Amino acid sequence: MVGTMPQQMSLEERAKQLGLRFFLVSYTDLLGGTRAKLVPAAKIASVEKDGAFFASFASNLGLGPDAAEIAVVPDPDSLIVLPWQPLVGWVASDVFFNGAPFDPAPRMILNRVLERCTSLGYSYKAGVEAEFFLLRQTNSGYEIADSQDAAERPCYDQSNLMRQYDFISTIVGYMEDLGWEPYQCDHEDANGQFEINWTFSDARVTGDRHVFFKYMVKTLAEQRGLTATFMPKPFSHLTGNGAHIHNSLWQGEVNAFEAGADAGGLSPIGYQFLAGVLAHARGLAALWNPTINSYRRLGATMTTSGSTWSPRYISYGGNNRTHLLRIPEAGRFECRAVDGATNLYLSLAGILAAGLDGIEQQLDPGARIDDNLFVRGAEFPDLAVLPSNLLEALTCLQQDELLMDTLGEAAAKTFFEFKHREWSQHNSQVTPWEMTHYVNC
Repeated sequence: MVGTMPQQMSLEERAKQLGLRFFLVSYTDLLGGTRAKLVPAAKIASVEKDGAFFASFASNLGLGPDAAEIAVVPDPDSLIVLPWQPLVGWVASDVFFNGAPFDPAPRMILNRVLERCTSLGYSYKAGVEAEFFLLRQTNSGYEIADSQDAAERPCYDQSNLMRQYDFISTIVGYMEDLGWEPYQCDHEDANGQFEINWTFSDARVTGDRHVFFKYMVKTLAEQRGLTATFMPKPFSHLTGNGAHIHNSLWQGEVNAFEAGADAGGLSPIGYQFLAGVLAHARGLAALWNPTINSYRRLGATMTTSGSTWSPRYISYGGNNRTHLLRIPEAGRFECRAVDGATNLYLSLAGILAAGLDGIEQQLDPGARIDDNLFVRGAEFPDLAVLPSNLLEALTCLQQDELLMDTLGEAAAKTFFEFKHREWSQHNSQVTPWEMTHYVNC
């Protein structure tokens, strides 16, 4: 198992020990896309030293065609051997430009916030709940892959889960082999929707694993003639895909959120961190929910199952899934707004920056709310709400000085350029709904 190998070994040495012939040297761009070069193991030593070079204009990191190449330097500690192609090793990478760390790259943004966290005496650990749909493409579009998966309330349905046993068990087996410690998988609230959970870890490790998980799930689905999608809201009448993030700060082996926790489940430090996330939630929405489709999920009307499972109000509660932030047990809290389109590096960086700000400002989140906010939310007029569309979320992000500093000027500029273009392109389209409703005007 790769995780047990000595950390000081070079990638060249690991290739010899593991029998690898190639490395996928990978990085994540500002739109959450995964880009890579396939490097023969015989040439990996020079790449580990100097990086693999990518044309900057094609990198989705904001550089023009006149710029020199970016150098993508693999992180040996992130090595994952492809379980379905064991001659290939995947490595997450840091990005450099003109010999210096390239600040706009998402993994580099997370690295900077993690360094600040370390300077304050903490480490940040996170887990993610990755939801996805299994679809089949037809001449008329996409449909649920399993035609028998049609119940109004399919959540946790045993038969629907077990009809995908081969697919789910293969993924879980691979995750076990990789040392991720998967512990539960289930059929989710929508038809054709599944979730696989694995054990939390240091935030950067969780970010790397989430990138690889999406690649693995999509690849194995394609091998079966299916499409796996993490799209936030593929179907208007069904629950959307979340990527809920569980958060905790640690001091060595001590969970700082659990040490000294009250009956509500968090320590004073934990509540301050949580308060920081609440204070910056409207700006964070642009990172948690980065697409136009994201707001179909957040602003959804009722689904066929009876619930959207996505928050609207900026609130927190105990083990209560109607809130933005949920404290399921002592020592951690869950952020339920994050969806399947998120660039997890950016979401983790934003949550950590906001939480540390809450600690430094000694913010107080106020009393938790135990009510069902899906039903009684309107009875709390003082609660702020999450943005209702991508443009509003981008405006909130632009107005949040802390988050803008976290992204950095170059990354923010590029991110806004991409996202405002996405918004403009969307608004220029005439939809079938508009034709149906307005053709007789």
